Amino acid sequence: MKDDKFNVNQKIIHNVIDVKMPALPKRRITKWIKNIASLYQKAVGELSFIYCTDEVILKVNREYLSHNYYTDIITFDYSKSRYISGDMFISMDTVRSNAKKFTVPFENELYRVMIHGVLHLCGVDDTTEDLRKIMVQSEDYALSLLLNTGLEHEI
Repeated sequence: MKDDKFNVNQKIIHNVIDVKMPALPKRRITKWIKNIASLYQKAVGELSFIYCTDEVILKVNREYLSHNYYTDIITFDYSKSRYISGDMFISMDTVRSNAKKFTVPFENELYRVMIHGVLHLCGVDDTTEDLRKIMVQSEDYALSLLLNTGLEHEI
């Protein structure tokens, strides 16, 4: 895809801070994210997933957002034109505890958090109760494409 106004790198990067790199089917995840972005008439620019600890995400939350609490993901949006780009800090500690709390496999909760950040970059909001319902429906749909269909069918 070419955008005349911007020179856009199209890649998804996975990094860690103070945690072990999660075992991810990276090619499958990349195709999944690109397919979900296309549902919102978006293309992937440069996405960076940074897997970290609760302490790292708390520091990021305090320093950049002036929030003093733990969370599962913080998304910084650098999107231009129709290309989604951003840094997504994901607390592996919170993902792990939420997986136990909601009795879902760790990987499924990690995928939910990852796509939550991507959906934010695509313009899906969750600042009100009604919008949160839409976000959860969007996450559920995206997860069904990854977990149930295995991306066998193009979106």
